[in-house]
Amino acid sequence: MSQQKFRLWDLPTRLFHWSLVLAVAAASVSGQLGGGLMAWHGRIGLTIIGLLVFRLAWGLVGSTYARFAQFVPTPGAVRAYLRGEWHGEGHNPLGALAVFGLLGILSLQAATGLFANDDIAFRGPLYDLAGKSLSNGLTAVHHLASKLIYLLVAVHVGAMVFYALVRKQNLIGPMLTGRKDGPGRSASGGGVAALAVALVLAALAVFGAGGGWMPPPPPPPPAAATPDF
Repeated sequence: MSQQKFRLWDLPTRLFHWSLVLAVAAASVSGQLGGGLMAWHGRIGLTIIGLLVFRLAWGLVGSTYARFAQFVPTPGAVRAYLRGEWHGEGHNPLGALAVFGLLGILSLQAATGLFANDDIAFRGPLYDLAGKSLSNGLTAVHHLASKLIYLLVAVHVGAMVFYALVRKQNLIGPMLTGRKDGPGRSASGGGVAALAVALVLAALAVFGAGGGWMPPPPPPPPAAATPDF
């Protein structure tokens, strides 16, 4: 007997997910090591902004289970899930809380990084808009947000292990293949036009966050002439 499968996660959602995993890991490593890697830390931060904006857009125009409207964690849905009365596909209400939490804290982390500095050689691309005092405050928020990200990632990984070992549900497989075993309604929507819109918005966000629209800094003042004795 052939096992029934249905389409759960579309390819853009899966590529976003694993790209974000790699980008966050690379940002963490480069930020911890510092030094010459800080330039790459900034580039990776811009990449994360592009990924986040893409996901926000894809949450509106993507396929069925990628849309935020499909898994908004209302209080009623959370209560139903805790009572074992919730039935659905995609993110369950607790998983949805984790998704929105991660998207929120990563957005805060990336946004503050645009204005941050390390008091040595690194300045975020929008540092000049903030100035030293505000930049220092946003840098402190940036460091605090990183600790919250570690906590949420640990909870996320722990939840996957729990579902695999206790509930016997494989959450990683569908995020790799896009398909889930069992009966279910396959995802629809999220076509080429929707993908193009999300990609354009992501590219515009990276351009804006990178400060490409800002005027170049003024040239340094000329050096004072040395008296000729």
